[in-house]
Amino acid sequence: MEIVLLKDVKGLGKTGSVRNVADGYARNYLIPRGLAKPATPGAVSEAKNQAAQQAKRAAREHAQAEAFAQEINGIHLTLKARAGETGHLYGSITAADIAEQLEKQTGKEIDKRKIELEEPIREMGEFAVPIRFGGDITAEVKVTVEPE
Repeated sequence: MEIVLLKDVKGLGKTGSVRNVADGYARNYLIPRGLAKPATPGAVSEAKNQAAQQAKRAAREHAQAEAFAQEINGIHLTLKARAGETGHLYGSITAADIAEQLEKQTGKEIDKRKIELEEPIREMGEFAVPIRFGGDITAEVKVTVEPE
């Protein structure tokens, strides 16, 4: 039986692909769980249209991520924190602090999970912080931590 996948199914295919599977597998597992529907001509053309729209959306998001990465690449942020005489901070500078400062400076919101700090910054000084936007798109921000 030919089916059109409505969701990704491990070992079978991605959303929108047309597959030929056993009748029982389709009737008893895939269709009742909403993972697939029978491959009628209308369903196949609808799946192709959705795949094309998804590809356009992915390309647009990739282009926006690249443009934003180029915009913030090399930005210099200065964060102030309370520190002791030896230069160690009483608290720490986290990815959330860097994201907040970036948002203030650029006016665009950035997800703190994209900021790749191995561990929070606990000393004064200058640090290069990578930001990964997915795939091969990365940017690097210079962060300077100064005493209050």
